[in-house]
Amino acid sequence: MTDSRLRGVGTALVTPFRHDGRLDEAALRALVDWQVAEGIQFLVPCGSTGEAATLAPDEHRRVVEIVVEQVAGRVPVCAGAGGNDTRKAIALSREMEAIGATHLLHVSPAYSKPPQRGIEAHFRAIADAVSIPIVLYNVPGRTASNIEPQTTLSLASVPNIAAVKEASGDIGQITRIINERPQGFAVLSGDDELTLEVMRAGGDGVISVISNAVPRLFTELVTAAGSGNFDRAAEAQERLLPIMRAAFVESNPIPIKAAMSMLGRCENILRLPLVPMEQGHDATLRSALTAAGALK
Repeated sequence: MTDSRLRGVGTALVTPFRHDGRLDEAALRALVDWQVAEGIQFLVPCGSTGEAATLAPDEHRRVVEIVVEQVAGRVPVCAGAGGNDTRKAIALSREMEAIGATHLLHVSPAYSKPPQRGIEAHFRAIADAVSIPIVLYNVPGRTASNIEPQTTLSLASVPNIAAVKEASGDIGQITRIINERPQGFAVLSGDDELTLEVMRAGGDGVISVISNAVPRLFTELVTAAGSGNFDRAAEAQERLLPIMRAAFVESNPIPIKAAMSMLGRCENILRLPLVPMEQGHDATLRSALTAAGALK
């Protein structure tokens, strides 16, 4: 396998919207530049944090185009391209590859609830259709189906399936994948709060929600853990814990959009059926951002 490993912190980017409902392209470009300047190792546009489910096809393409243009080769761009229709997922993957994404993020098919052999066939078909590396995304809380460890390990043998974003919350499952994976296959935490535990087990990093708001501090945590300095990583974890929890008081990306608005990075605008965060959570979120050093 070619080593296409993604390491460190990748930010699952929010998608900024304007008050008229259109993409806020200026805010997105500024967010990309800030993330790179703060030391983020890769960017992940058009995932669930980026409200991909409510982006029209031309908007999805435009978001990734902007991120690729603005990054200008400084860090990898892992574009969301998943879906529960394999043919559509292949078409979107080819489009993302054509516009310059370096990697693709593919969530396990939602709603359909295929058996493990169907999940594996889905990913293998996509991998056959593109040449850039694919990151599997296991998030049973959203898809209603778990990618079992043996399925992930089987797919890890496919040359351009390079990583898994593991958000099962099952540290035993994640540890098994880490211990049995082939060389060059990355295991990334899909839960911010579990990142340190995943790194202790030998994982490679995280695709993060909260790094939208606190990219530098979260990068410090993961870098310290990656170098074996777990005391320093634990100190960063302690500072980040309030925002790790505040960012999920309601469904993602509702709280992180509110946080980005508090930081002046984008407007607190979401697309239905998502709605702005309950105002009763504002004080907790502000306090968490302050504890992490993001707000003064």
